[in-house]
Amino acid sequence: YDLNSTEEERDSIRQQKQKEYENLRRQCREIHRRNENGSDSKQTAQSSNTEDSQVLDSHDIEQVSSSTRSIQVEESEKLNSESIRQDGDCEKSGVTSEDDANDSDSTNSEETETSPLLAEEEAERHGKVNQEKDTQSPSSKPKFQAEEEFNTIWQRIIRLDAVRANDEWVPYSPSQAGVSDTKARGIATQVGLTDYEDLEPCRILHAARLVAILEAYAVYDPEIGYCQGMSDLLSPILAVIEDDAFAFWCFVGFMSKARHNFRLDEVGIRRQLSMVSKIIKYKDIRLYRHLENLEAEDCFFVYRMVVVMFRRELTFEQTLCLWEVMWADQAAIRTGIAKATWGRIRLRAPPTEDLLLYAIAASVLQRRKTIIEKYSGMDEIMKECNSMAGRLDVWKLLDDAHDLVVNLHDKI
Repeated sequence: YDLNSTEEERDSIRQQKQKEYENLRRQCREIHRRNENGSDSKQTAQSSNTEDSQVLDSHDIEQVSSSTRSIQVEESEKLNSESIRQDGDCEKSGVTSEDDANDSDSTNSEETETSPLLAEEEAERHGKVNQEKDTQSPSSKPKFQAEEEFNTIWQRIIRLDAVRANDEWVPYSPSQAGVSDTKARGIATQVGLTDYEDLEPCRILHAARLVAILEAYAVYDPEIGYCQGMSDLLSPILAVIEDDAFAFWCFVGFMSKARHNFRLDEVGIRRQLSMVSKIIKYKDIRLYRHLENLEAEDCFFVYRMVVVMFRRELTFEQTLCLWEVMWADQAAIRTGIAKATWGRIRLRAPPTEDLLLYAIAASVLQRRKTIIEKYSGMDEIMKECNSMAGRLDVWKLLDDAHDLVVNLHDKI
């Protein structure tokens, strides 16, 4: 909400965003239905083919080969160390929407539908074009192409990632943790989630909510669609916010900053890795020279930390702490508070859009001695970074990150 908004304006926004979320969910169901009908038609056609009609010419073979390549996905964990960069499922990139708003999930509103997979003018109505400007935005993805990817790629990976989500959030959300088996399975049925095997009810509910919101986001932002790692960013939001529509719009607001992490061209990721490298270089030249000798000065070993914003390295509670401090900095910058107060604060760290990157650099600098004395290859450094999970002190990390901001923000 705008800081100067009234209660009536916020109520109006909530109602509007509720309807928009319901519309997105309807579009998801329509795509499912079209896909099922198309599959039935294909099966009928195939059963009536003669043996001669099964022979493919070279053009058909090329099309089948291309289609097969486009739907192959890696079903194993992609966010472990170097393999995340090779995830070929993120075949999306482009313009963005930036929204903040809210409300609950309902699936049978009679609101007028927009065309599936929002047109450009609809996307503009939802929000502003991404201000990152780290690369030129490609043209909008054609509706048929986005719908094809929704059916053949995004849908399947979303479900795989949803059922893998852990239950670390459970102690922090007792109402969701106490959901009945009947209710959880009913919600799973509503979103077409079936492969949850022996998951307990709270995890079935969490997986079903992940599916509903991630599918809606893929329709909302077809240039990005769905990439592995996005479920990690959404999961803590779902644990804190029980209302699906409210959680969806909070995720949209989060993704307005994070979506460049999932671009196929990796321009946004490379910019961030370059900044981590610069912070290390200015703070500790000896460590930087060691990384240069190992051809690791590009800081690719922190790739996972950048993509999922420390979610894999921190506990659930620590993640919320880090993210909220990070968001507070960004909010201060948006509202102009930073310019008004920084001159008077002096020794305190000024708000920065890149606090996450300073924190990532701080986590590496905390291990400088081990890296310099023991490691002679980037693989070893990557293993060290991956082993940070569960061993970080988030408050020490933030203190060190703020020290880096104080000393280096002008240079960086």
